Amino acid sequence: MSSEITIGPANGLRPVSAGVVSALVAFSSSFVVVLTGLAAVGASPDQASSGLLALSITMGLACIGLALSTRSPVTVAWSTPGAALLTATGTVEGGWPAAVGAFLVTGALILVTGLVPWLGALIGRIPSSVAQAMLAGILFQLCLGPITGLAANPFAVAPVIVVWLLALRFASRWATPVALLAAIVVIVVSSAATGAAVPVADLTPRLVLTAPELTVGAVVSIAIPLFVVTMASQNIPGVAVMKGLGFEVPWRRSMLVTGAGTMIGAAAGGHAINLAAISAALAAGPEAGEDRSRRWIASMTAGGLYLVFGVGASAFAALILLAPTGVIPAVAGLALLGTLAASLQAALAEPRDRIPAVVTFATAASGVAVAGLTAAFLALIAGLVVRAVLSRRG
Repeated sequence: MSSEITIGPANGLRPVSAGVVSALVAFSSSFVVVLTGLAAVGASPDQASSGLLALSITMGLACIGLALSTRSPVTVAWSTPGAALLTATGTVEGGWPAAVGAFLVTGALILVTGLVPWLGALIGRIPSSVAQAMLAGILFQLCLGPITGLAANPFAVAPVIVVWLLALRFASRWATPVALLAAIVVIVVSSAATGAAVPVADLTPRLVLTAPELTVGAVVSIAIPLFVVTMASQNIPGVAVMKGLGFEVPWRRSMLVTGAGTMIGAAAGGHAINLAAISAALAAGPEAGEDRSRRWIASMTAGGLYLVFGVGASAFAALILLAPTGVIPAVAGLALLGTLAASLQAALAEPRDRIPAVVTFATAASGVAVAGLTAAFLALIAGLVVRAVLSRRG
């Protein structure tokens, strides 16, 4: 019996369809978080939409480049946990130019990780419980968005939550995109009722460049936590997901491409790109076809679609400006609930690390900044110190 796989019309299109689904789910599930995070660290609406455009272009080109050069379904995405970190961090001294400088440093650190093996090993030695607890603490305040939004504007937020819950029950993968569609309907109805409109000229995609400023506060408060969160919550899990599907990720090449891409996009407002995790499973899994040698087409398709989505960056940003009170935080919170649940589970999985993890979570969730150090950075330090002390006692 022959073991060859026959590529018929339907099977031949499966990598393309998988790439389309991967890009649609990844983009629609988190672009609101990205725009919110960029605005939180000082970006104007134009600068935030420029950042979304820069991220779409760099991760699209990175997907296409890595897929073509490796013939492997390596998928690149923006750092959604990193965007959540920016939302929790807020504006630092130096404002938006300092944040852009921090993005540049983050890209440099990712690039150096590809050049210096021991740096990647050092990041890998950060206990998963502490890293995941820090991420959970960052996400916690954002995940309160549906609750606070419901209290502030129940008539606008309740339909979004109901639609999300029903979609989660019957088509869980599409829960957040469907909730976004519900939010768009709410925004359109609200705008029609109030007569609000956006000038057509404001919908033209454009890059707004900002000269980066390097400040100690921004490097400590944004660059280092952003690098750690991106590595621990995106790059390392991304490699694990691909390995579980039988693919080896070219680590050095991936870090060089994503690090360089982050640096290139920084001046235009892009905070970080990295290896995808969840969307990688969509592009590299069985849904991309039985012929594993052709699944790279899914990643290349996703990359091409990201470039198309980037053209609409200004329109997406304008949509957020028209949203009624509470709607956008609700959508962002719903989008991150799954990530919060996974982070809490990973943080508390190891019994002996539960106290350090809880300390890390509580510190990050507090939002307290001391001497210019953000809660995320303090949480990482606190968790590592408590873990070290308790390990010595043990």
